[in-house]
Amino acid sequence: MKPDEISKLTRYFQKTFKQPAIQLRQRPQKDDSCEVYMGEEFIGVVFRDDEDPDDLSYNFSMAILDYDLE
Repeated sequence: MKPDEISKLTRYFQKTFKQPAIQLRQRPQKDDSCEVYMGEEFIGVVFRDDEDPDDLSYNFSMAILDYDLE
């Protein structure tokens, strides 16, 4: 993803989740996604879905480990 795209998504995440600590960062050697952090803790990945050029969307994937729920 391009830096301006990541900036737009960062503002969207911060506003939607009311969390200014959320940061989106480029992934090394990947241009179709970026990593999502809460402060310094990695929480997930946003993937860019542009298979249909007229219907651009983004998919957020967050794994929740069982021991994190305790």
